[in-house]
Parts: sequence; structure tokens; C-alpha cells
Amino acid sequence: MNQSKHLHINLAISLALSVALTGCATKSPNLSSGNVEYGDSKTVETLTNEFGSTDLQSIAESMSSSLLQSPVLAAKSRPLVTVAEVKNRTSEYIDTKSITDSIRTRILKSGLVRFAVDTSAMQTQVDEITRQNQGNLYKKSKSKKIGQMEGADFRIEGTITSIVKRADDVKDVYYKFSLQLIDNESGVMEWADEKEIRKTSNKSLY
Repeated sequence: MNQSKHLHINLAISLALSVALTGCATKSPNLSSGNVEYGDSKTVETLTNEFGSTDLQSIAESMSSSLLQSPVLAAKSRPLVTVAEVKNRTSEYIDTKSITDSIRTRILKSGLVRFAVDTSAMQTQVDEITRQNQGNLYKKSKSKKIGQMEGADFRIEGTITSIVKRADDVKDVYYKFSLQLIDNESGVMEWADEKEIRKTSNKSLY
């Protein structure tokens, strides 16, 4: 009886140690210098009145929602769209590609639209197809053929502009983001929308 009791105790201890070791093995290390904190990426940014993450998110959400409600997309089964460069006509640096990337991601998730490579990535696409068809690296039956890329039905293009005004200790910045959907074959603008943002700050923020 004592031998059986000891056996049960040993098994219980072994199981407890196994659980403890497993917990230690899967626990992620917590490395911190004490100077960095994670914040909510959706929190409204008010550090400066320059173009920021809140503005990008607001534009991407507004433009993607508007375009997805456009009847032009419903009229054609999963049309192929490409993205042209958004022109920055403000006086500050704005990563306009980051804006269009966010818009494209939101629209693509809807499943209503397909996207071809944008103009900035076209050379990379051409280089890849060319590489697969040169030399003896790939089976001819498996390499992607030259001349098989699909032409986009539509292209998305736009501009972002700003008007900056200062008076005494106040700075007012007005942004306007304009986006259009153009039919590549006919040249007809099938959809367009704008998003306006105004930011006002006192002198301590500029």
C-alpha cells in the first residue's frame, strides 16, 4: 500500500513539474528599457498638426467605403484595378503610397475587386517573368509565359493638397484628398470622392 502511495505521489510531482516547465517554455520574454510603451494604433494622434496616422486611417476608411458602394464595381464581376501614384501637392512630405496601400487592402478584403500590380511595381513583375523564361533554371511547362498579364479594367489615381494659414499664435491646416476611378479603355471617370481634414493648433505645436 505504501509503495502504491509513493508511486502516486511521484506521478503527481512529475506531472506538476511537466506543466510548470511547459509554461516556462512557452512564455514570451518581456524585454523593456522602461522608456517604450505600446499604444493603441487607432488612438487619435494630436502630437502635431502635420499629416499623421489618424489622417491616413480616416482617409483610407472613407475612400474605401465610398468606392465599395459605387455601382460601377457591382456592374462588373470582380474587375481588375491598378493603382497609379497619388500626387502630393502639399508643402510637407507625405507617404502617399502608404495611403493607397491601406485603401487597396481594405477594398481587396471585400472580395469584389482584383488588383494588378501598380505602376511602381510593374518593372519588378516584368523582371520576374523575364527571369523565369531565360536560361535553364525552370521547366518550360512550369515557367510563367511572357504576354499573359491581364490589362486592368480601371485605375485609381488622386491628389492630396493642403492650405496652411497662420494668425497670431494659431496655425490652421486644411487637407483635401481626392481620389478617382478611371476606365482604362474609355478614359471615363466612373467614380470620384474627396476627404477633407482640418487641424488647428496653437504656437506650441508648430
